[in-house]
Amino acid sequence: RDVTGVQTCALPIWSDELLVREGDIAADYLERLLDIVDFDGDIDLDVENDRAIVAIVGSDLQSLVGARGETLDALQELTRLAVQQQTGARSRLMLDVSGHRQARRAELRALAEDTAGAVRESGEPTRLAPMNPFERKVVHDAIAGIEGVRSESEGEEPQRRVVVLPDR
Repeated sequence: RDVTGVQTCALPIWSDELLVREGDIAADYLERLLDIVDFDGDIDLDVENDRAIVAIVGSDLQSLVGARGETLDALQELTRLAVQQQTGARSRLMLDVSGHRQARRAELRALAEDTAGAVRESGEPTRLAPMNPFERKVVHDAIAGIEGVRSESEGEEPQRRVVVLPDR
């Protein structure tokens, strides 16, 4: 209850302050993890689009990315759980290692543009390879900005994929 006697409800407010706190918790967790596995890396923190962004920067960190980013996805989920354990709120934190996600984002935008051109030219839908949720969102966002095509997701995880269709 507040000072007027009205009952209030504590809902998470995604302020920059909370997001910075998420980043700090994640950085502490990741620094401990890097020490355990004996990897050298620096932690960079940022807040972007109402999301804490944490990046591990260094050389020889490819094993933290794994095949097709699968290790990175798992590490991101573990980091989100560590943050949630301390804040009590579900985290949307984004983790990157040595610029992998940034490079992948550029690849996916190029794939979306190339696929959109082919779909506009042929008039036929094109199904892309299965992707994780991050990758699908990047493709959907890129397709949304291209006239003459639209995109949908189909299938079930882990075989969920984007389909690019002519916009009729």
